Amino acid sequence: MKTLSTDMIRIYSARLTRFAGLTAAAVLLGGVALQFVGRASAEDARVIPPPGLDEKAASAGTETVVLAGGCFWGVQGVFQHVNGVISATSGYAGGNKGTAHYEMVSTGDTGHAESVRIVFDPHKISYGHLLQIYFSVAHDPTELNYQGPDSGTQYRSAIFPTSQSQADIARAYIDQLNHAKVFDAAVVTKIEPARQFYAAEDYHQDFLTTHPTYPYIVINDLPKVKSLQHLFPKDYRADPVLVTASASAN
Repeated sequence: MKTLSTDMIRIYSARLTRFAGLTAAAVLLGGVALQFVGRASAEDARVIPPPGLDEKAASAGTETVVLAGGCFWGVQGVFQHVNGVISATSGYAGGNKGTAHYEMVSTGDTGHAESVRIVFDPHKISYGHLLQIYFSVAHDPTELNYQGPDSGTQYRSAIFPTSQSQADIARAYIDQLNHAKVFDAAVVTKIEPARQFYAAEDYHQDFLTTHPTYPYIVINDLPKVKSLQHLFPKDYRADPVLVTASASAN
């Protein structure tokens, strides 16, 4: 097991204490025993219809979108396993550069959401299909300002489009899902254009891959990757595209 820094132990401990449930368990992390209460399960994945409106791929180039849906560990982990995704980077969007730091974002007062910047090849996967995966397996879009054990505006469901076309397609898709009553409650995902993305600290990157046995990951995030594999087998890639691998290649 990878040894954790003092900061990471404190951060992970804080996440564990947000679990609510029935039994208390002790988890040994880097030689430090942490107590957390109860258990939680990943948001239920479901089959949903594709968007009626989608983009047409340009003749060349890549495209970028920033998505938020709770803890960025799981959202990043899902999209790192999607064919056509070139990179998926955890970070912050919605607030200012000066507050784009984990300790500050965790207060819920910065305007930031834990987010993932996804660079993709639109000739291999469309923007609309990425949204279908986002709404289906990456998170529960009906949960307002929380996901699973995490609560606060920093865990809101939000799309940060990088073009007017992306904003229009996302808005139309949300209307489509709500009109068809695909979910048991209304989709509350916000569309927040013209927001800057700031990459998160290095220790947050590739967290699902580098810490697959951590209880938070096992309970909340690995089931999402399994759901991706089950519901979207043609889109699933067994080997994730990692931030650390991209950095070393450069």
